[in-house]
Amino acid sequence: MARKITGSLFVSLDGVIQAPGGPTEDPTNGFDEGGWLFKLPDDGVNQTLGELFGGAYDLLLGRRTYDIFAAYWPYVEGPEAALGKAFSHANKYVLTGNNAPLPWENSHRLTDWEEVAKLKESEGPDLIVQGSGSIYPGLLDAGLLDRLILITYPVILGRGKRWFGAETPARKLDMIDHYVTDKGTIIASFAPGGDLPAYPADALTPSTSDREAERQARIAHGTW
Repeated sequence: MARKITGSLFVSLDGVIQAPGGPTEDPTNGFDEGGWLFKLPDDGVNQTLGELFGGAYDLLLGRRTYDIFAAYWPYVEGPEAALGKAFSHANKYVLTGNNAPLPWENSHRLTDWEEVAKLKESEGPDLIVQGSGSIYPGLLDAGLLDRLILITYPVILGRGKRWFGAETPARKLDMIDHYVTDKGTIIASFAPGGDLPAYPADALTPSTSDREAERQARIAHGTW
């Protein structure tokens, strides 16, 4: 039986996923709101995370998220030590285009989507993608993502890396579950729903007015 791939993302209302966990996590491009997740504490999220990481799993990560995790989780102490130990024990499959070492124990290199597809068909626990926004376009395009959990906090960050990049393919998603915490965080789970349907025949017909023709001409000339 093929493994399932579940993605989980912390995201702002305006789509920013950069550095939710700490101020030094990812300050690239001048991002100075690192750790925004902990600025908005919400115990209502804990049940979802407990269910997600409560059983057996392997991790599928992009290279930068792997570097962030490898520098933190093997060394964490206190209440988070148990999760750090679980992450260290789990197999970590890293999709990367370079040959830099993967020093964290139980780490494995994947170089292309064909290898990800083979991993999905192999024996083993289901795979969890945490963070790793850059690999979602490829997962969606290859039809490899089984479930997406978006944990959307009631905050607008204004700038920062977004997971819906320009290269993300157009896809329909079907909501399979949703929950809103007392703090207003929206936890919604989606399954891929296939390609977008064709424009319906009974939908609005584009205008044929002279003003619309003028507007279309300005669009074509880049002056609109």
